[in-house]
Amino acid sequence: MLAFTMKQEYANDRIRVVQAKPSDAVDVMNLLVETARWLQSKGSTQWSALLSGDDHHNVTGHIEKGELFMFKDGDTLAGIVLLMQVPGEWDHSLWGPDGHESIVYLHRLAINRNYAKQGLGADIVKWAEEGVSFPGKDRIRLDCIANNETLNKFYSGIGYTYKGTSPSGFCLYEKALK
Repeated sequence: MLAFTMKQEYANDRIRVVQAKPSDAVDVMNLLVETARWLQSKGSTQWSALLSGDDHHNVTGHIEKGELFMFKDGDTLAGIVLLMQVPGEWDHSLWGPDGHESIVYLHRLAINRNYAKQGLGADIVKWAEEGVSFPGKDRIRLDCIANNETLNKFYSGIGYTYKGTSPSGFCLYEKALK
């Protein structure tokens, strides 16, 4: 199980943070599929494999490891984020083979569309930076598709430093933890 200390139980005044359990997998996958459909409606193929039932990111495995956090408004799943202390193959392919020991990798940030445009994405990322701590970790890294201008502006706008673009077309961002 993931070693961490939860320092804040809420991401904002009404959104409570809980670690996902295996019994939450269906709700989490439904949110991810809903997000993939929304992305598709915007002309993006990002996360489109989810629409055919392909979870090649193994979200349920990450839930079992304790790496997925849910953001709930009462009983409603408002958002999720995956926080990995050990880089996956994807992270190694983007960031190279070395220098991963002190890093938390943020992946699969997804917002229930009923909570869109309310600042919840920024609240979730801020919670990942300040509301939880991981032993020996002093930075967060994330990536996003280079052609998503809105998402790239979002990450740079909340203090993430652009570290380059991978040959595969993903912008790389990093931020020191306090």
